[in-house]
Amino acid sequence: MQRSSLDFFVEWKQAFSSCISSDEMSVRAGQGSDEVLVSQAVWDYLAAAGRPWLVDFEDKQGLSADIIRRGEHGGCCAVRLSPVEGSSRARTGMMEGPVSPVTRKAFIDLCRCARKEMTKQEAAPKRKRSLLPCMTAMEPDGEGTLLPPPPPHPRRSQRQQQKYRKNADMDTCVVLPMQHEPAARTGAELAIGHEEESTVCSICMGEMVEKTTLDKCGHSFCRSCLEQAFQVKKACPVCRLVYGQLIGNQPANGTMMVERDPDLELPGHEGYGCICIIYSFPPGLQAQEHSNPGVRYPGTDRVAYLPDSPEGNRVFRMLRRAFEQRLIFTIGTSMTTGMHNVITWNDIHHKTSIWGGPRCFGYPDPTYLVRVTEELREKGITAD
Repeated sequence: MQRSSLDFFVEWKQAFSSCISSDEMSVRAGQGSDEVLVSQAVWDYLAAAGRPWLVDFEDKQGLSADIIRRGEHGGCCAVRLSPVEGSSRARTGMMEGPVSPVTRKAFIDLCRCARKEMTKQEAAPKRKRSLLPCMTAMEPDGEGTLLPPPPPHPRRSQRQQQKYRKNADMDTCVVLPMQHEPAARTGAELAIGHEEESTVCSICMGEMVEKTTLDKCGHSFCRSCLEQAFQVKKACPVCRLVYGQLIGNQPANGTMMVERDPDLELPGHEGYGCICIIYSFPPGLQAQEHSNPGVRYPGTDRVAYLPDSPEGNRVFRMLRRAFEQRLIFTIGTSMTTGMHNVITWNDIHHKTSIWGGPRCFGYPDPTYLVRVTEELREKGITAD
């Protein structure tokens, strides 16, 4: 008998559906399917250890879940959701017909909860990945082979794993018996732990020798470790609070000039004029405090812009103090040109353009004044 074009189209659609991924099938399959694909390991766990969960699901939904077909590949099985005799669903004449999407989602959530309990009981990460369920709705007339399991999830960083676990915990609607949390640490235990931590130097990670405590922040270190750290930078190695006056290695022959233009308004600071800062350095030779003593460096001129507002003037006064302490510039390798033995910025960012936003080192940039204030504070320059 000759097949019609409609029969050919139905066969083509079924063949195409068997080739797409399980995630796509869960969307493309009819939402009225009463069959769900579940990982064989998850179903065995539910049937063996989690039977009370199925009973609770049966009481709430008026449906029973029974395995009807085991797959040969992928470790999946087909589970059919059918009404329970005597339930409200059966009394209303809904023994036949598709299962609602809400009911099917409740069963899938139950399987997800079972999978979470399984992963908690398994210590090996490889075992955890092997227990991930392959769940999706089947075609109402899908009597062919079961779908293969979804591909393994890509490896995640530690921060992504924490975010993934948090989202997975919020995605559960079935209440499962939880394991008891360990008892809270007593006050004596906390005191002992704090005492143990206070005897460890955070620089050498060993027991403190000649314990020395900084007076402003209260952090303690070995005396020798702290002296070596202060030779590099007179700041607390933990909180970076500066002690004393920090002096940099900016070339000593530079100048800092200022011009104010009341008619030039910076984007984002309308209503105020502009403070133009001109830094100028002639060429010279590197001193002993630089990386290559005796090597010549070229001169340079830099222009920076600040709004002539109260906040802008406060930052300007801090920049002037930083320049006097030789902290604005240093001699090294330029991050933009790659040239060596040149005068470069020293981690105190300036706006060298009026327009273009942060991408072009210009305005508008709503948080710039806050950021540069924090950078100056880390070098011991405050508004006080």
